[in-house]
Amino acid sequence: MEIKSIMIVGVGGQGSLLASRLLGNVLLAQGYDVKVSEVHGMSQRGGSVVTYVKYGEKVYSPVIEKGEADMIISFELLESARSLPYLKEGGKLITSTQQIDPMPVITGNMEYPENLAEKLSEKAKVIAVDALSLAEQAGSAKASNVVLMGVLASRTDYPEELWQNALKECVPAKFLELNKKAFELGRSV
Repeated sequence: MEIKSIMIVGVGGQGSLLASRLLGNVLLAQGYDVKVSEVHGMSQRGGSVVTYVKYGEKVYSPVIEKGEADMIISFELLESARSLPYLKEGGKLITSTQQIDPMPVITGNMEYPENLAEKLSEKAKVIAVDALSLAEQAGSAKASNVVLMGVLASRTDYPEELWQNALKECVPAKFLELNKKAFELGRSV
């Protein structure tokens, strides 16, 4: 089996690392060799956080080079744009439509790009989801990462049981029902 590569990108505090653990557990349960690498930016200051997930029969390195990602999961629109060079031709981008202003926008030195989801769609196959609203509907804005994992799950043929077991392993028990609801909302998109 050829090696597949998935990048998970977001802003510090959005749950990129939890999402990579969830995905890694699902892939391991399918019998794949899985390598995960976390690249922390200035995550405590709202900076970029990138996680690489590679899987296949035998994976030697978790690093994803430009033009190599089969899929990118993004929790924030500007992070989608930043990571787009890593997407291979024909790859898919699943992105939240959430916009988090970076420091240059906050200080007034720059403006957040307008119509970014539409611009991204001109360059790649994009599935844009209002994950924040769905997470709030589930009961917590912090569950938007799980919503996007639900969107990813709806595009795979991995059994539902694997995803639910991975949720149980990755999410604290007191938040499990909330995250199950967020996951199901993501699958319904």
